[in-house]
Amino acid sequence: MRPRRHLPQGMAGSRMIRALRRSLRRRRWFLYAGTFLGAAVLGYAVAALLLFPAPILASRTSVPRVIGSDLQAAREAIARAGLKPDKAEEVRHPTLAPGTVVWQDPPPGVVVPQGTSVQLSVSTGPQRVGVPDVTGYDQSLGTELLEAAGLRVGAIEPAQTAVPKGVIVNTRPPAGAALVPGGRVTVVVSVGAPTIVVPDLQGLTLEEARAALEQAGLSLGTYFRRTSSARAGTVIEQRPAAGTLTAPGVAVDVILARRGGS
Repeated sequence: MRPRRHLPQGMAGSRMIRALRRSLRRRRWFLYAGTFLGAAVLGYAVAALLLFPAPILASRTSVPRVIGSDLQAAREAIARAGLKPDKAEEVRHPTLAPGTVVWQDPPPGVVVPQGTSVQLSVSTGPQRVGVPDVTGYDQSLGTELLEAAGLRVGAIEPAQTAVPKGVIVNTRPPAGAALVPGGRVTVVVSVGAPTIVVPDLQGLTLEEARAALEQAGLSLGTYFRRTSSARAGTVIEQRPAAGTLTAPGVAVDVILARRGGS
């Protein structure tokens, strides 16, 4: 027969009972805390390993420099580094050509996990300048207006029109066209209405033809020779033809006779 335990008697027994209860409560608290902590760690591990593995498992890589590259080459370089090229943002740039990468985020050299997205900013070229409408302005004033808009006059082309001499009648490209700053514009300027009759130069020598044209207010243009039975060195053809109305200063081209076999 097992001996019966005897509970402590008196005040000493009461202290022992209270101490035993406190010990049991502490053990329960540690058990609960350990269970909660274990569940939290297990939950984080499951989330990290199964749902979001990249931050823990992915290796890290340095972001390549793609500023100054064209968009396609930049995307290929980023993909080779194990990163993702993000949608390109278009921005104006005063010097870089359209399609050139002007900035990237993250910047070059930053170490990031593989699979990180790299956002690219791509140039659309410099700000465009609209060609002002200078038709009807005097040539000098029209030139000033074009230059004030940030453009340059590339060439002056004469045109026979009813518009007074020296007045702009057209531009190429036309008014409203968009050019880069400093772009060249060809200005077409009226030389006045065709009021001068082209003299007949047939049979004249080259110097005689030049003198006749200058006296009429015209000029001698290009000339070359062609085999003919006419006297060598004399005019056998001209453009514009004799009798044509033309404007002052227009050049007349001529063809001179050349002896056959000479």
